[in-house]
Amino acid sequence: MSRPIINTDDCIGCGICVDACPQEVLEVPNGVAEVVNEDSCIACGECLEECPMGAITEISED
Repeated sequence: MSRPIINTDDCIGCGICVDACPQEVLEVPNGVAEVVNEDSCIACGECLEECPMGAITEISED
């Protein structure tokens, strides 16, 4: 399974990733996206695809 990793240096806090995520895994509490519900991530990749800054990558946890 994979989980999202946020590059906080590149994130602009737009919230597009939050809106794209069907599992409510991400939030933007302080102007930067963060993973708040990692266990609910289904590794669909929507957050990666929608991030305009390319600030989200995935790490595989096998």
